[in-house]
Amino acid sequence: MGNFLPVDEQMDLLQKGAAEIIRVSDLRERLEESRAARRPLRVKAGFDPTAPDLHLGHTVLMRKLRHFQQLGHRVIFLVGDFTSLIGDPTGRNVTRKPLTREQIDANAETYKQQVFRILDEKATEVRYNSEWLGKLGYEGTIRLTAHFTVSQMLERDEFHTRFQNEQPIGLHELLYPVMQGYDSVALQCDVELGGTDQRFNLGCGRELQRHYGQKPQIVLMTPILEGLDGVQKMSKSLNNAIGVNEPAGEMYGKLMSISDELMWKYFLLLTDLRGSEVEALEADVADGRAHPMEVKKRLARTIVSGFHGEAAAAGADENWARMFQQRRLPINVEKVSIAIREIARMDAASLQKAEGDLRISVPIDTARLILRLGMKTSRTEAEKQIRAGVTIDNEKITQQWFMIDSRPREVTVRIGKQLKVAVIG
Repeated sequence: MGNFLPVDEQMDLLQKGAAEIIRVSDLRERLEESRAARRPLRVKAGFDPTAPDLHLGHTVLMRKLRHFQQLGHRVIFLVGDFTSLIGDPTGRNVTRKPLTREQIDANAETYKQQVFRILDEKATEVRYNSEWLGKLGYEGTIRLTAHFTVSQMLERDEFHTRFQNEQPIGLHELLYPVMQGYDSVALQCDVELGGTDQRFNLGCGRELQRHYGQKPQIVLMTPILEGLDGVQKMSKSLNNAIGVNEPAGEMYGKLMSISDELMWKYFLLLTDLRGSEVEALEADVADGRAHPMEVKKRLARTIVSGFHGEAAAAGADENWARMFQQRRLPINVEKVSIAIREIARMDAASLQKAEGDLRISVPIDTARLILRLGMKTSRTEAEKQIRAGVTIDNEKITQQWFMIDSRPREVTVRIGKQLKVAVIG
């Protein structure tokens, strides 16, 4: 696996952005043993393919896996195809709806396509926990569960809360942390990664490894990444997520929308900058040596280039600057030629009189303009959108009409992410 860096240098990278390590002294000792024996550590993180798309919150763990990979250790990307049949109860106050085998297999394939945007595919061991969990059978499962008590399971926050509130707990849900723990035994893990909300499950791995005569794995937990709102955990269901597969421009724009305070956590968890480099940037902003917007643009470029390449990141950066800093239009904005008579709320004679006379204003039918641009498909939809608001030439319009003079002109219309230009003549 190549030369191993001195342990202090390895620890500097591995501790970056880590919320907790159980235990730091054990990790250092394991790294020293690894370096002396020229044996890479076996490091895994498990992902249940419960949804087809990953977001940046998922990549926090993947980036830490990549750090181990960069240091020459053996990284295992574990697809929880068997545990997905149970459903991870982490953070849940209700039992998850079980997925079908077909859904799990389809989601697993999309996960693999997305994860190798971060990990080195050639240096990654992809495993499925159905390899060993599917072979346990009744006897194996009974012997496995005998290592834990019901009271131990009820110490877990989700189960304890649901038990106290007399909410149902499925018997199969109690098996989940046991099965995750057995993954570590089957793979003989030195290190397991997980979010701070996985603490109980990760501890089960350590417990089972002791029972099976293995050295207990080191647990490295990463923080939970807040979404665009800066408050709740990043989640597509909360509409505060940035998807790994989102176009470069959308990803860049969403990153520019986060708060200046949240920016530092994103730098720490979503880029390869060292902790000391992030601290230096933060100090520059605090002392006025750097503008927070320029630093945030660097963050957005760095993250977007990681998923889409440097050229796409530079293009997204330029388009964002044109739209929001220079108040200019994106390079590729669609323009539609429209005759003023198609959208004016005037009779033909009055309109003919107004044409060319800049002293006379022409009322433009807002709904007709939206329809002519193809931004809505019916008058009803257009009028509903107008009540919610339409941005025309950077001004919010909620009326059924607005005034312009009769000279040929371009009008910029924005509805949500849609942006088009009407070339009126």
